[in-house]
Amino acid sequence: MQTIKGPSLHLAQFSDATTPFNSLPAISKWAAGTGFKALQIPAWDERLFDVGLAAESQTYCDDIKGGLAEHGLVISELTTHIFGQLVAVHPAYDSMCDNFAPAALRGNPQARTAWALEKLEQAARASRRLGLTEMGTFSGSFAWPYLFPFPQRPDGLIEAAFDELARRWLPILDACDEQGVNLCYEIHPSEDLHDGASFERFYELVGEHARCNILFDPSHFVLQQLNYLDYLDIYKERIRMFHVKDAEFNPTGRQGIYGGYTSWIERAGRFRSLGDGQVDFKAIFSKLAQNDYAGWAALEWECCLKDQEDGAREGVEFINRHIINVTTKIFDDFAGAAVDRSQINAMLGIA
Repeated sequence: MQTIKGPSLHLAQFSDATTPFNSLPAISKWAAGTGFKALQIPAWDERLFDVGLAAESQTYCDDIKGGLAEHGLVISELTTHIFGQLVAVHPAYDSMCDNFAPAALRGNPQARTAWALEKLEQAARASRRLGLTEMGTFSGSFAWPYLFPFPQRPDGLIEAAFDELARRWLPILDACDEQGVNLCYEIHPSEDLHDGASFERFYELVGEHARCNILFDPSHFVLQQLNYLDYLDIYKERIRMFHVKDAEFNPTGRQGIYGGYTSWIERAGRFRSLGDGQVDFKAIFSKLAQNDYAGWAALEWECCLKDQEDGAREGVEFINRHIINVTTKIFDDFAGAAVDRSQINAMLGIA
């Protein structure tokens, strides 16, 4: 067994236009002072990171690592969720997703997808230059609007959606393989890969690609009412990243999983700061230790109530308290005794 590394901090929800959240040096100093040991860097956020330059320049990558090291930090992973989202966009979401792409590409879905695929390939090369082996992303979605349809889905709709999804992602999975990087899809509502069944469908279509892996975030399973502890055992060979994020689900007579189009603060399912929700993190950290998870525990702060800096400060203590320093001994070894084969046979009554 291995002791989980952590805590890392996913920077996507902290990056901002104001100091200390508007540059990587400033946010690094703040994160180190808060108690984090690593940063998970969103590769799309140009205020923090230039993914195109990182793909080509070892000097730039070494400078990034050196700047973090001055504060006692390392990079745990790069994340590419915004790029991944643009790999597969249903037309219903075109105008909203256009905001993720350069202005010159807006209104041109094909060019937008090509740009996103290029950025993902750059992020894989940047990960290698940074000495990283895992990279997080979203799958994007063609089929999500048809999740619970009426009229019913026509035959072949989901098959066509997943065939195209696999076709678009296979070159990126191959590029990741060339760079020695595992691509970890965050299993997430609104993505075509949103639960175990949808991941398995995709995994089969990409030929059980060795680089096709999972970013585990239990909060999304609370909101779906999926058994996340069972999930950890089923997919233990594929889980290579972990977002530590809490959530709660409190259905009422007025709403349940779908949320009734209400705001986050009014939904039955809400994201909460660590320790304020319903996720059984004691069991999760135990499962991950038992299953020999070798990666980082990365705080992702998303809370509809608590201030983000309070959530970060409390999250450091929470993760440190839950990481299990795995034992190197078996507790009853003191009672063991050396027994040879003849004694074993005698114990079993074997002639």
